[in-house]
Amino acid sequence: MPGREGAATPPSIDNPVGATIGVVAESLPAESRVAATPTTVPHLIGLGYRVHVESDAGIKAGFADDAYAAAGAIVVSTSEAWASEIVLKVDAPTDDEIDRLRPGAVLVGLLGPAHDAHLVDKLADSRITALAIDATPHISPAPSKNALSPVADLTGYRAVIEAAREFGRFFTGQLTAAATASPVKVLVAGSGTAGLAAIGAASSLGAIVRATDPRPETADQVRSLGGQYLPVVADEDPMHCTDGSAGDTSDAHNRRAAEIYSQQAREVDLIITTALVPGRLAPRLITAADVASMKSGSIIVDMATAHGGNVEGSVADQVVRTANGVTILGYTDLAGRSPAQASQLYATNLVRLAELVTPNKDGQWTLDLDDIVQRGITIARDGERLWPAPPAQAGTDPPPEPTAPAPAEKPWSAGAARRLVAAGIAVLFLVASPAPDPIAQHFIVLVLATVTISHVIGRMHHRKRAPGSR
Repeated sequence: MPGREGAATPPSIDNPVGATIGVVAESLPAESRVAATPTTVPHLIGLGYRVHVESDAGIKAGFADDAYAAAGAIVVSTSEAWASEIVLKVDAPTDDEIDRLRPGAVLVGLLGPAHDAHLVDKLADSRITALAIDATPHISPAPSKNALSPVADLTGYRAVIEAAREFGRFFTGQLTAAATASPVKVLVAGSGTAGLAAIGAASSLGAIVRATDPRPETADQVRSLGGQYLPVVADEDPMHCTDGSAGDTSDAHNRRAAEIYSQQAREVDLIITTALVPGRLAPRLITAADVASMKSGSIIVDMATAHGGNVEGSVADQVVRTANGVTILGYTDLAGRSPAQASQLYATNLVRLAELVTPNKDGQWTLDLDDIVQRGITIARDGERLWPAPPAQAGTDPPPEPTAPAPAEKPWSAGAARRLVAAGIAVLFLVASPAPDPIAQHFIVLVLATVTISHVIGRMHHRKRAPGSR
């Protein structure tokens, strides 16, 4: 059990405390992440679990079997890992992998229930308890369990790295004896977590960064990272969303946004698109005509190709080169291109979830569907389909207890104020009169200055600074 906060002492492997957690290898060829690392294994063991890791499960992320064994895990075969009571993985399982699970097993992963109804039905029919860590609700108690935010942050950063590698030029302006190079101009479509990460990365490399988003409140975040926010001014309310994320946009907003994208496509050197709408295909932002208007050598990174793509002509997991010399990167494995870092971030989210469902640190996975976070990510249980969850309302903290109003202060009357001033003058005269002239004069000046400054400050009113002012 933990000897101190954050430090876990593994229990004896020969005498397991509770259930077995199995960490399985990913079957998708492009997936290099793993659901637990040698750093997170001791924390799972410290919660009372026995940890089984499939042999070579972490090899693509740079974690050897010996490292897991040294951390307290047991390295097992594929069938043994899948036979565990709780199975942790990254990507959604295939039908064959679901059939490997024991009856009543718990499966945790990035299951994408909003995009795969067949998977939800298959898991329910198999009587599997399935937790989709990517379905964590957008509410205040949930951020530490939300696996999408750190992944999106990493993918946004990685999108800029991949674009820079393909672009092959300095991002920042360069002045040399031979020639002068202007800074690269970058457009980031969408200022969510991934978009903000891309803005920060491109700006730090010296690029001129412009960004769009249907939520005007993201403007300050864009500017704080060194970007220029491009507002989409339409006659109608641009947004129709209630969950804190970018939702549907009005037709007027879409028409105006399309005009901005067309204009920017002719000006910028790089475009990075990040727009997704939960449960639907990604919105089309950049048309074929926009791509055709870009300069030769320009780069587009479409981060939404796994869900249909934001760019006309982009292809998932492929590099497309157009007739006018534009390169479109459709990578869906941007996070996996930094496998060790991505695995550590994701595995830490799973530790936080394990802590939530194991409050007694006894190795017993205890799911509480009255908890808004646990209910939000549970998509199937005991043969019942539980997706979608009831809408989670932001701001679920209980309202503060009402308190009695403080008694109102009685204002000073004019007579009382005059009497106070007269008393102050009398005290000043008594103190200053017996003192030598220089001391008396300095004392009087000090008192009068204090009174004057207090009077001036007391009459000042707080004025809010206008947004964007310096």
